[in-house]
Amino acid sequence: MQRITILGATGSIGQNTLAVVGLHPDRYQVFALTAHTRLDELAKLCQQYQPRYAVIQHEQDIPKLQALLAQSPTEILAGEQALAWVAAHEQCDTVMAAIVGAAGLLPTLAAVKAGKRVLLANKEALVMAGQVFMQAVTDHQATLLPIDSEHNAIFQCLPNTYQQGLSKVGVERILLTASGGPFREFSAEQLQNVTPEQACKHPNWVMGRKISVDSATLMNKGLEFIEACWLFDAKPSQVQVVIHPQSIIHSLVQYIDGSTLAQLGNPDMRTPIANALAYPERIQAGVSALDLCQHQLQFYPPDESRFPCLALARQAMQTGGTAPAMLNAANEVAVAAFLAGKLPFIAISQLIDTVLTQLPMSSAHNLDTILQADQQARALAQQKLSSF
Repeated sequence: MQRITILGATGSIGQNTLAVVGLHPDRYQVFALTAHTRLDELAKLCQQYQPRYAVIQHEQDIPKLQALLAQSPTEILAGEQALAWVAAHEQCDTVMAAIVGAAGLLPTLAAVKAGKRVLLANKEALVMAGQVFMQAVTDHQATLLPIDSEHNAIFQCLPNTYQQGLSKVGVERILLTASGGPFREFSAEQLQNVTPEQACKHPNWVMGRKISVDSATLMNKGLEFIEACWLFDAKPSQVQVVIHPQSIIHSLVQYIDGSTLAQLGNPDMRTPIANALAYPERIQAGVSALDLCQHQLQFYPPDESRFPCLALARQAMQTGGTAPAMLNAANEVAVAAFLAGKLPFIAISQLIDTVLTQLPMSSAHNLDTILQADQQARALAQQKLSSF
């Protein structure tokens, strides 16, 4: 019986994880569920899955959740330390890291340092602290399995010995697919007037508002580009982004012999979740098989003139040090401002570029430096908002 902590249980990844877990009650038991502020949703999940612990952000919300979970055996905790505690708990075997944004870094790192099997859906942990994070995986002998559909696809297409180095196992290039988001056919003029509601209507995936906006700007693919470099020890030149509107091929790996291996499937996050939960086995995910006769597949290069966030992410990875952490911090501020109606869509990339241009970069060998860079970038981004 595998005992699972789900960081970010009320989000789309958390709920899809629980859907897969629910199909296999003989294999999986929910140890802890966490949520930020969605208390009603968390309470319903706790009533259904009966975790030992539920963790929320604010201590003052504990009485409300206690009232919702009257006579429940679930113990309620609050705060960042509690998140890290349930992630590293000795009775927990597996941690689904699905908290969105920088907030997911510390509890995910706690799970890694406890040597857990970590299912990584929080790409920001690697974007912000890739070197520190991957070194911790090695030092503490944690098992790290990617959940993003693209990185899980790459993982499935690589040989088991890929940690030896991509060139040593014959890999020439990783092709990271992107749907292109809801505005892939919009002109530069049309992009000037898009609304948060339009940006949050992804054509293929059901996702949260922040990641939906990131998909619309292609920043999500930029963050995944950085994540892929760290996960698979790839140079930026070894990873290429390809627009694939149908989201059927989730990513590909090209080999030096001319072979290209791809992982295909319907756009449903339960597939990569099930793959990581049971790896190296295969289990039922509740997802229907792909009918190839129903699809025509297209591919074309991204237009970085209309979607400059992708280029900003590549430049940040090439710069290294604290640049990716600053990129992520500025993006989080920009997206929140856009969703609040305080920043135009096209100004998201402009604000990020301003922050990266005006702040000095440093090496990122320790967590304190990374977190300080994160805070500096957020402060400058907030300060510059009024300029757009």
